[in-house]
Amino acid sequence: MSGFVIARILHVLAVVLWIGGVGMVTTILLPAIRKSYPAAQRFAMFHTLEARFARQARITTAIAGLTGFYMTWRLDAWDRFRSADFWWMHAMALTWVLFTAMLFVIEPLFLERLLARRATSAPEATYRLVEWLHRLLLVVSLLTVAGAVAGSIGVNLFSW
Repeated sequence: MSGFVIARILHVLAVVLWIGGVGMVTTILLPAIRKSYPAAQRFAMFHTLEARFARQARITTAIAGLTGFYMTWRLDAWDRFRSADFWWMHAMALTWVLFTAMLFVIEPLFLERLLARRATSAPEATYRLVEWLHRLLLVVSLLTVAGAVAGSIGVNLFSW
């Protein structure tokens, strides 16, 4: 088995765990916490439960980024970033950058503390914000995955 095949397998598995986890958090965990806990306890409970997923997400986004870079290098596909026809390549890179920045920089350096502080004075509004941000990230992620799957077999979702 070639290095490229291994990279593609690892890339897809990493994306499945990463985006699948975002889907689970967004569609299952957040609504369950909303239904089961009073507003004042929701953010703390979410933070406790999501911490384990955050570790997994950091590992899987790192694997997705490394394998994506490797495959782009191996295929010498850098020119795809100059073409709107390969919008899904741009979407993959931007989605990866967004999540990587959130997981490795923004959340640990200040967002966690900012949201925790905000949750003490405005628990309902803070939890709604967390839910809204997760929904947005999930929609962006799913559009990216759909575009990448179609694009990888030569179909452009937006060329009707």
